Amino acid sequence: MQVTIEVPEDIAHQFAGDPSGLSRAATEALAVEGVRSGKLSGGQARRMLGFQTRMQVDAFLKERGVYFPITAQNVENDADLSRTFREQWPSSQTLGRTELVNWW
Repeated sequence: MQVTIEVPEDIAHQFAGDPSGLSRAATEALAVEGVRSGKLSGGQARRMLGFQTRMQVDAFLKERGVYFPITAQNVENDADLSRTFREQWPSSQTLGRTELVNWW
């Protein structure tokens, strides 16, 4: 969908050095506010902004003071995913808990 807004040219230049950059500035502002308000998910913001990865969106939002809420369920899911990766791709370079404590 394409949205058109009217902005006085002198004000538009304050947001973006050239008029074509104003569209990107508006898209970024909409994505940031959408995530901040809970109206957009990180995935939706990623698509809007044309990012390839979740990490790109996370970094972009952090630069603007927007953080995704972390719940106990998020931490459990990440831990489960980490265990799955370790089981599927064991590495001699990966330190186990006991080795890490002894190393530290």
